[in-house]
Amino acid sequence: MKWKGRRASKNVNDARGRRVVRGGSSAGINTLVNLVIRTFGLKGILVILGLGVIGWQLGLIDPAAMMSGSQVREVEYKPTPEEQERLEFVKVVLADTEDTWTQEFSRIGRQYQEPELIIFRGRYPTACGMGDARMGPFYCPADRKVYIDLGFYDELEGQFDAPGDFAQAYVIAHEIGHHVQNLLGISNKVNAMRGRPDFNRYSVRLELQADYLAGLWANHNQRYLDRGDIEEAVRAANQIGDDAIQARTQGRVVPHAFTHGTSEQRMRWFKRGLDSGRIEDGDTFEMPYETL
Repeated sequence: MKWKGRRASKNVNDARGRRVVRGGSSAGINTLVNLVIRTFGLKGILVILGLGVIGWQLGLIDPAAMMSGSQVREVEYKPTPEEQERLEFVKVVLADTEDTWTQEFSRIGRQYQEPELIIFRGRYPTACGMGDARMGPFYCPADRKVYIDLGFYDELEGQFDAPGDFAQAYVIAHEIGHHVQNLLGISNKVNAMRGRPDFNRYSVRLELQADYLAGLWANHNQRYLDRGDIEEAVRAANQIGDDAIQARTQGRVVPHAFTHGTSEQRMRWFKRGLDSGRIEDGDTFEMPYETL
C-alpha cells in the first residue's frame, strides 16, 4: 500500500504511555466521601465534585477506571522504530477512511463525524467497559472511538497467517465500518435485539456489513494499492471467519454460535463492497439469513 508521505489523521490518540493499574476500590472511594461529609459537610462534596470534573476534562482522572478499582497512570514509553512506523501507517489509513466517508456521506445528504482512534497497550478504560488487547481491535459506540493495541498486527501475521500492510488496513476499515453503522442508526437497531434467541444472526449481519463497508473504502482508495494488496485483505477476512477460528481453537465448527460470519461470507461481502463502492448496495438485513 502506498502510504508514506501522505496525509495523516489528527484523530489518533497515542495512549501507549498510559497503564491501567490496580488502585482504590469503590469501597475506598465511599470511605473518602463519608470522611469528607463528616468533616466539611455538603460543601466539601461539592468541592470534590468540582475538582473531579476539572481533572476529567484535563485527562487526569478516568471515572471508568476509578469505579472499576483501577487507575490510569502515565509511564515512560519509548516505542521502537518499527512500532513508530506502524503508528504513522495507522494515521494515514484513518485519514483515508475520513476522506472516503466524508465523500460518501455527502453524496447521500449526510455529514460524516470523524471518530477518534486510541492506540493503547494491554488494557484501557472505555465507555463500553475495560478494553483488553486480547479482544483485538474494537469499536465502542458509546464514545464513538476505535481502540487498537498495535501488537494485534503481530498476531494477525503470526497466529492468523495474514501478513501485509493492507491486511492491517482492512482491520481498521472494518472497525470504522462499525462507526458508520453507529452514525446511521444501524447499531442501535441491532443492540435492541439483544436477548432474543436469534440475536447472533443479527450480529453476523452487522459484521458482514462492516466487511462490506471496508470493501467500499478499498474501492475509493484503489489508486494507493500495490499489487497483491486486495489478496492480503481477502486472506485476512478468510482467516478470521467464525468457522476458521472455531476449527482452529476448538477443533469443531458450531454454526449457531457464529457472531461474525464464515470465512467465505466475510470474503464475499468485502469483495461486494470493493466492486460497488456505494453504501446503498450493502444492506445485509433485508435478505434471508441463509442467502447472506
